[in-house]
Amino acid sequence: MPAFTTSPVVAARGGSFLIETRHPDEVFTPEDLNGEQRQVAATAAAFARQEILPQAGAIEAKQPGVMEGLLRKAGELGLTAVDIPEPYGGMGMDTVSSTLVTDHVSVLASFSTAFGAHVGIATLPLVWYGTEEQKQRYLPKLATGECVGGYGLSEATSGSDAMHIRTRAKLSPDGATYALNGEKMWVTNAGIAGLYTVFAKIDGEKFSAFLIERHTPGLTVGAEEHKMGIRGSSTCALVLNDCRIPAGNLLGEAGKGHHIAFNVLNVGRFKLGVACIGGARHALAEMVRYAKERKAFGKSIAEFGLIQQKISASAARLYAAESMAYRTAGIIDAGLAMLDEEKAGDPVEKRRQIEEYAIECSILKVYGSEMLSLVSDELVATMGGYGFVEDFPAERYYRDARINRIFEGTNEINRLIVTGWVMKRALKGQLPLLQAIKKVMDEATAPLTRDSGSAQEDERTRASAALAAARKLALFAAGVASQRFMTALEEQQEVMAELAELIAQVFALESALLRAQKLKAAEHRAADAAAAMTGLLAEETMALAERGTRRVLAACAEGDMLRTQLAILRRLARVTQGDTVAMSRTVARACVEQERYPL
Repeated sequence: MPAFTTSPVVAARGGSFLIETRHPDEVFTPEDLNGEQRQVAATAAAFARQEILPQAGAIEAKQPGVMEGLLRKAGELGLTAVDIPEPYGGMGMDTVSSTLVTDHVSVLASFSTAFGAHVGIATLPLVWYGTEEQKQRYLPKLATGECVGGYGLSEATSGSDAMHIRTRAKLSPDGATYALNGEKMWVTNAGIAGLYTVFAKIDGEKFSAFLIERHTPGLTVGAEEHKMGIRGSSTCALVLNDCRIPAGNLLGEAGKGHHIAFNVLNVGRFKLGVACIGGARHALAEMVRYAKERKAFGKSIAEFGLIQQKISASAARLYAAESMAYRTAGIIDAGLAMLDEEKAGDPVEKRRQIEEYAIECSILKVYGSEMLSLVSDELVATMGGYGFVEDFPAERYYRDARINRIFEGTNEINRLIVTGWVMKRALKGQLPLLQAIKKVMDEATAPLTRDSGSAQEDERTRASAALAAARKLALFAAGVASQRFMTALEEQQEVMAELAELIAQVFALESALLRAQKLKAAEHRAADAAAAMTGLLAEETMALAERGTRRVLAACAEGDMLRTQLAILRRLARVTQGDTVAMSRTVARACVEQERYPL
């Protein structure tokens, strides 16, 4: 099999996928991993197989010491140190390697939740904003898992509305200590953590972050929450009653805590999307194994077309999410590679690179979490009655999947973020959106060419046509909505959400298509399956894009104007229908033959 190209990945600007086309060689895919990265993946996968899964029952039962012990074992392998710089006991890995670790340890949602919170939102604030003294004191223990981290932002009255927290901090007259009062809710790892990053308003005004050690007087860890899912992870409230900490435990600048909270959530969203990929890959394997073993009407249910549809739909969505995740990781690393050696090793620069791709991070969070919910649901459906009882893992997958659409910003909030960031970048001149919209409008009003909407040759060609159409529909809808509502668009949440879905579908389909083209060029064994999965995604994208655009148009116009715009929609959406039955069977066959996701 020919080697994959070694052409450098293009460090495209965040959100540019909406208006620019890329060549397959310009994006990173999982097949482009180098030898060291493959070893990282193998180490993480072996840890999941040998350490996490055998302890699944103990984890779910919250047996004392089990979760902490596993995090320490992960630390011994360097897995909890992936994003910590080497001077503080970390591994200082590249973004792709860090992504691989999160992906391959995410075989049990309770563990991946604890792990993800520890290595991500609980550790990165220190890496990015900590003083030298703070880093020296805390990062080495966080790197080894000796000290587990927690992150306290949400409150009973301020979940998504984070800036309106009620927790207060007051500096003592001598400037030596801060006294914190308030309560934090739903703190992951609260029951096992030794260090918390907690947000409060100094004097009720300056939104700030603080480092609080577990045994600080005035800090009380509440009882464990009894949750619908991720039952093996620790979730408690933190009660702060005149909790006094040294003034030196202020993290970052007073009044600048929102920078810490929102920037760390970007990587939190990215990592959550990646964790959903790891979980879905495992759930799909369960689905395929059961379908092969279960007999009905004299044959394996894996031979039934409607079961194959469940397998293929799950695999296709997983393929798209995986392609987006590694593409984004590759872009971040490509941007860092363009910096000089000193800056490339600066965690602040890495933070800026991740912030550049806030749009992609939110898309991955939404797409990945909804993809995992689909896969979990199809797993239950495939197993029938067995999937509905606790004796089998499908029931746990189903319960565990729901939380992913809530934390790290609800999917509703993240949809608003996607559209909001696109519009913000356009207004700042960082994304030439208006020019792209004008080009689409000019094309839409030009005379029809003779071959418009002509039949396509194969799944990849049809997918290319679908991608071009979806991109035009997204730009058309964005243009109509912007013209109708102008600066008041952000108040139209339903329209913002529809636009976000259109934008996300473009990123998902393009990432899948570029990877499929790359696999075909390399004569990869799974090239046909990838082409079929891309074809399924293309059909789904067109259905969603047409529906979403129609809804946006109806919210923006009426009468003759609406009829004219709907006519433009029909023209832009002229793509030949593919044979989804044949594509579904191709994907399902590849999964069944390998008893897992085929890539």
